[in-house]
Order: sequence, then C-alpha cells, then structure tokens
Amino acid sequence: MTHTARWLALALGLTMAGMTHAQTPAPAGAQADDDAYLWLEDIEGTRAMDWVKQQDATTVAHYAQSPAFKRLDARLLEVLDSDARIPFVEKLGDHYYNFWRDKAHPKGLWRRTTLEEYRKPQPAWEPVLDLDALAAAEHENWVWHGAQCLKPGYRRCLVSLSRGGADADVVREFDLADKAFVKDGFALPEAKSQVAWIDQDHIFVGTDFGPGSMTESSYPRIAKRWARGTPLASAQTIYEGKPSDLAISAFRDLTPGYERSFVQRALAFYDSESYLLGADGKLSRIDVPTDAETGVEREWLLIEPRSDWHVAGKTYKAGSLLATRFDDFMAGKRDITVLFEPTDTTALDGYSWTRHHLILNVMDDVVNKLEVLTPGPGAWKREPLGGAPKLSAIDAGGIDADAGDDYFLTVTGFLQPTTLYYGTLGQGDAQAIKHSPSFFDASRYQVSQHFVHSKDGTRVPYFEIAPRQLRLDGGNPTLQYGYGGFEISLQPSYSGNIGRAWLERGGVYVIVNIRGGGEYGPRWHQAALKANRLRAYEDFAAVSQDLIRRKVTSPAHLAAMGGSNGGLLMGNMLTLYPQLYGAIVSQVALLDMKRYTHLSAGASWMAEYGDPDKPAEWAWIRTFSPYQNVQPAMHYPPVLFTTSTRDDRVGPAHARKMAAKMQAMGYPADFYENIEGGHGGAADNKQSAFMHALEYTWLWEHVK
Repeated sequence: MTHTARWLALALGLTMAGMTHAQTPAPAGAQADDDAYLWLEDIEGTRAMDWVKQQDATTVAHYAQSPAFKRLDARLLEVLDSDARIPFVEKLGDHYYNFWRDKAHPKGLWRRTTLEEYRKPQPAWEPVLDLDALAAAEHENWVWHGAQCLKPGYRRCLVSLSRGGADADVVREFDLADKAFVKDGFALPEAKSQVAWIDQDHIFVGTDFGPGSMTESSYPRIAKRWARGTPLASAQTIYEGKPSDLAISAFRDLTPGYERSFVQRALAFYDSESYLLGADGKLSRIDVPTDAETGVEREWLLIEPRSDWHVAGKTYKAGSLLATRFDDFMAGKRDITVLFEPTDTTALDGYSWTRHHLILNVMDDVVNKLEVLTPGPGAWKREPLGGAPKLSAIDAGGIDADAGDDYFLTVTGFLQPTTLYYGTLGQGDAQAIKHSPSFFDASRYQVSQHFVHSKDGTRVPYFEIAPRQLRLDGGNPTLQYGYGGFEISLQPSYSGNIGRAWLERGGVYVIVNIRGGGEYGPRWHQAALKANRLRAYEDFAAVSQDLIRRKVTSPAHLAAMGGSNGGLLMGNMLTLYPQLYGAIVSQVALLDMKRYTHLSAGASWMAEYGDPDKPAEWAWIRTFSPYQNVQPAMHYPPVLFTTSTRDDRVGPAHARKMAAKMQAMGYPADFYENIEGGHGGAADNKQSAFMHALEYTWLWEHVK
C-alpha cells in the first residue's frame, strides 16, 4: 500500500473543509417529506443539543449510577491505564518513539527511548511532547493524530492535533531536537488536510484552500507544493481533481537513492489513479487497474489487484500480490512475478519490507502464517517465518527498511495476552522482549472456531470464547460482535475489557467473519457490496441461528453489538431479524441510508453502499436502511445507540434520528452521545472506559 493509500484508509475508513460538521445540500429526492427529525442533523444546534443532553441524563441515571457500574468503570479504566501494557514504538532515526496515555497523562505523552533501553522491563523514557500540558496552556482539548517526520535526519515533524477527536485537525511543524514547535514553521488551520514532506523547506499539502477546494466527500481536491516562509495562498498547484473525486493527495518517497514524488487521485473508495511526478511537473500514470493497490519500495513495484487482471496475455487473480521492477514497468515492460495467489481458504493479510526481504502475512480460515520472501535473480526465495498458535493471530513488520532487516513480531489471542518479539531476518529466531499483562483468568475459558452455512449456502466462520464447562441449555448470556464491510477482517486479539466486562460474569463472546470483510480477500468483501449488502446480514443471522441451534444461547439471552459500518449491521439486525435478539448495541452507526451521502463524510462510501439519490440504487439501498425500515407495532428488542458529537466521519445525526423515531413509536431505545471523542467515540481512556462500562452494564441489564 502506498503512503497515500495508507492516509486514505485512515482518513476515510469506517477502525474523519474547515467546517467540521457541515452537511451538504440534498437534492429534492433525498429529503423525505415525512422525516420529522431532520432538525437533529443540526449537529451543534441548540434544540438538538438540548435533546442530546436530556437523553444523556436519562441514560446515565438509569445505567451509570449503580455501585456495580462504578466498579466496572474503574476496572476498565485500570486496563486502559495500566503501566504494564506494551508501549509499541516507531523507529525514527536513532530513537524509538511511543505515544502513551495513562492516569497521569490522559491526553497523552509523546516520548522516546533507545533500543537498549526499550529492551529493558522498565525503559527510561525521554518526554518529547506533553499533550496534557499543551492542552492546558492553549485551552484546547487536543487529541493526538500523529506525526510525520522528515528522513533521514528525523529532526522536523508535521504534528496533527484534533480538537475533541474529530477527523479534522490542525497541523504544526515540530522540532525533535528542540522538543518544541517551530516558530513561523509550517502550520495549517483546522481542516481535513493531507500533508507530506518533500524536503526541509517544502511540503505537499492538500487542505481547505477556500470555496471549491474540497471534494463532495469533504477531503482535499487540490494538491499543492508549499515553500517555507511563503503564504499558503502562493503554494504551487501540482494536481487538481474533480469535485466528484474522493480525494487528491501527493507525497514523496524519501528512501535514499530512490527519491520519487507521487500523486494519487482517489476516484472512489476502492478506485484510484497513481502518478509518478517528474521533476518537470509532468505526471506519468502507474498503469494498473484503478481498483488495484500499489506500493513502491526501492526498485520494486508491488500490485494488489482487487479484480482479475488481464495483461500481456496473462491473467492475475483478484487478491494476489504481484511484483515487478518499477522502472521497467514505467517503461512499458510487463515482467510480473506472482508472490501470492489466494485459494478458497487463504487471503493476503498484509506485507512489510525490511532492507533485503519482504514479510508476507497470509490468513488461512482467518488464522495467520508468515513467510519471508527474498528477491534475487529468477524466482524469489521463500522461507517460513512462523505461524500463529491455534486460533490466535501473528503479525510481523520491518522496523526500518532503510537501515536493515530488524523486525518486530506480535502474537496475540482471545485468551493470550500479546507478546512482542524482536528479531533480525537471517539471524535466528526472534526473542520475546515485551509481554502484555493478564487482566482476567483465561484458564476458565476456551476458544473454538465454527463454520455455518448462510442462506445462500456460503460457508461463514466464527470464533466462540466460552467457559470451559459451558452448559448447552440455551441459557448462556451471549454477545455476538460483527463488522462486515470495507474489506476489514476481524481476527483473534486479546481484550482485557471483554474479559472483565463480559467473560468474568459468565458470558459467551462471539466474533463473526461475515461477508463484506476481508477474511477471504476481495471476493469476500465484494460479495456484500451495494445490491448484495443483505448477504452480510444473512451471514450474521446464520451465526445467531447456529448459536441458538447448538443451544449455546437463546434469543432472550443473545445480544449483538457493532460500531460504524458494524453499527449499520446492528440497525439491520434490529429491523430485519428482531426475533433473534434480546438486546442490541449500535455504536457510531450509519442508519439513515437515504441521507447518508449528505451527512458528514458519507459521500466517501458510495462505492460500498451505492448512491441513494439515484432511484435505481435507492430501490435496493432502502432494503438495508434501518431508519426507513423501522415500523410501528413490531416486537423489537431493546436497543442502545451510542455516538459522539465530534464524529465528523459518520456523524451523530444517524443515531439521534433513529433513537428519536423509535422512542416516538414507543420502543425501548436508549441513547448516549459523548460530546467529545470523534469516530472512536472517546477522546481519552477515561471516556473510553465510561462508554464501554455503560454499554456492558446496559447489555447485562437486558440479557442476563
């Protein structure tokens, strides 16, 4: 994946124009005449916020005042603030950097150490930027959005800070030697910006330059080259996209000896055009299908086609990983090597470069295995790096591809706290250097993987974490979690919160790998796109039915939860399969699919769901639009909607309107909106612990 593709995945994805909460005007067909709750789309309007505050007060009074809630809240915060957590790091020059939140630093501390120190049980850390102190000094609720640092010196960084957790952020230049912001350095006001270093005195920038400079999806439409010490208005335009494009961005690969500049035009969520930007300003397109991901590393171009690619008399399967020499490919040669080709059960989970090798991470029925590939004359050499323990997850990544073949490797599982290993390819096995603590007694539980056939016969996997002495009597409180979109996979991982909030009380926890995700590559994702969206919901329902058939649980004791696109999933389980569940939690969700393209960043996701302003597409979108499909006189289970005022990605309007509409119909629909937090729902550990404690307390109230 290119630098720009990574930025797009972070900025546009459903894990966030200067006007943070602006709504776009809708054509006549998009405004439903009978929508009595459009006023709740006025994100920070007085009437809407008065409604939110009243709802929050009611929910807190009912669920967040008991001694049991307060104990759980404190125990979850203990997990999040634990000093024993692994401090994951990023190598920048000679130091290893970490951003850390705990009780003493709720907003966070950017800090660094050396490798020698990092390997110690208790490293000595050097503070770089104290976000709590900065927020107090500037009277802002800053939330860390990361930093881009200029190599090879790694002295100057472009730091991104968000007010309250929104996707929109401010950008400021920071000096790592002085540990201070640079006076009169590069700086951008709040916007959904994209920035990247060219050299110490120039950056690429896409931001809100004024009217017409952002796309209809609220991301940069223009990429410019900005020189130090000059006004932003004088920045030189490099590329200008169309308003209907998703986003435009530019970046420079600063790998010594392979310095190149690129422009990416994102046409839609899964379609883009990438260009090599010449010194003369001319663009040369990397001639791959628009639905393919590309990554350039030194002399190599890696290509991941999302659909079968026919080129030079050969066909390369969707979901493959292909390699070719970049300069040769740009010159018209098509000498392509297949590094990975998917099977019915395998998919590429990711890859990472070291100086001389490529680490591949492959999933086989959602369980990882690693392989090391080494380029050379003829075929690439292949060696195994390791596989995950049964029903666990393993991942590895190069630490500094410019410097050597060192890598970090992590192993985790539902009942196995994460272990971090450090190694060097070609120099024996990696050594464990960090261990996450155990937050609950895992010996009481067992993990199993099951497969069920969905409505159309498709085989769907799911993981079950349950007590070892599970009684198959239909009476076990069970929480089923899913996502099912944007080619995102749900894999085994350790969660102290789930252990403490759900498993310790005797609950069964289930993770489903439904279509729409990436567990089996692009084909698994594409099987639930647009008009086929109902396949994802059929898969989720099939797992629920299997849990009931196996007598793990019963509808009265079965709860479902999901966030963002998973919150849309929950809305559809509520309206399409209400008979299967005793309670549902829908977090930061899309729900009004008739209006979604006109709310926050919704226009970004038409490649996933379709365009409701086109009558032919609305005909099938309406089949999975919970806000339109909720009806009076039905038997819906209790539902809790949680969201955030500062979520400028999905936006809180969906949850507000759905809760208000259901309450007016007399349904048990609870609502809580965190005033801060962005699309993640919380701006710090304390808010996160509160939100999770609220959700789990609410669930136990309804399915115990």
